[in-house]
Amino acid sequence: MDFDLSEEQRLLKESVERLLLDSYGFEHRRRYQAEERGYSEAMWSRYADLGLLALPFGQEYGGFGGSAVDTMIVMEAFGEALILEPYFATVVLAGGILRHGASEAQKSKIIPAIAGGRTKLAFAYAEPQSRYDLFDIKTQAKKDGDGWILNGTKSLVLHGDSVDEYIISARTAGETRDKDGIGLFLVNAHASGLARRGYPTQDGLRAAEITLENVHVEAANVIGDPARAFPVISRVADEAIAAICAEAVGSFSKMNAITLEYLKTREQFGRKIGTFQVLQHRAVDMFVELEQSRSMAMYAAMMVDEPNTTDRERAVSAAKAQIGRSAKAIGQQSIQLHGGIGMTMEYSVGHYFKHVTMLDASFGDTDFHLRRLAGLGGLLSEQSN
Repeated sequence: MDFDLSEEQRLLKESVERLLLDSYGFEHRRRYQAEERGYSEAMWSRYADLGLLALPFGQEYGGFGGSAVDTMIVMEAFGEALILEPYFATVVLAGGILRHGASEAQKSKIIPAIAGGRTKLAFAYAEPQSRYDLFDIKTQAKKDGDGWILNGTKSLVLHGDSVDEYIISARTAGETRDKDGIGLFLVNAHASGLARRGYPTQDGLRAAEITLENVHVEAANVIGDPARAFPVISRVADEAIAAICAEAVGSFSKMNAITLEYLKTREQFGRKIGTFQVLQHRAVDMFVELEQSRSMAMYAAMMVDEPNTTDRERAVSAAKAQIGRSAKAIGQQSIQLHGGIGMTMEYSVGHYFKHVTMLDASFGDTDFHLRRLAGLGGLLSEQSN
């Protein structure tokens, strides 16, 4: 595999990093978090102006036809800046559902609005009982003439308290844990019978609990086959995991840089603490974890478009397992090397640790992905062996 970035990708990386360096310091983030929606609408508009919201979509819908590697570049920069805006929820998750499952009419209507920054979406997939099993769905969709009626509850809908529309997974047939009989429905955030309760997450983002009570969905707002949506959900989840891995690497890189700077400036017993060999060894351990994670995140991004489902799932699960282990290792080292200030709200490194801990729990934690990887026969196929 060729891990070198193209000239266009290097320009993308430089543009995003320059934007965030100028506009997304830790104090900027505090101010954005205090805004009404918990993030900066002005920054969202700047993402649109830079073309980031259009990046993964086809040119026929006003996008740029970017690859998973392009998304990786953006997500790594966003992880380093610890952004609050709903890019992952709207562009990666909901946008992924639209790219892989929506009709031409739906794409032509919704994607240009996303790319222009006019519409935000969230993918409501999780339920109180489902944990990491995306097919464990109790929310019901019953046929009602040409349309459908939705009833149920969705949990931990990322940025679900501020988006304009939801893509909701619901069961149209079968039992709660069947992979068949699942549909995807586009629902307006202000639809009759839909209630949402927003709250802050541990890492400073926003989420919501969604309750559906006899919510009517027109036939034109059904995405794909209403009984066979799980392959689309599974594919988008793999893309989301690759994006999460890249975001985590960005956060790891920043945590490593902050910690190294602290070791170079903090004095104890009349010496810079970075001169103590035992602390140097711990800093090296952090760097090794960072580079291992970076390699696996790049591998996941390169494999996420792999047509062989098993090979793709192996790659993303291996990457996610590594990210989870590194989140714990880098986070604990960075906190401990900062001493008493590491967990204070006024210091940034603790916020990064919270965020990467939340990323570890998103779409399956380390143990979940190790089990999935084992069930798939390990990272390397028998043919490769």
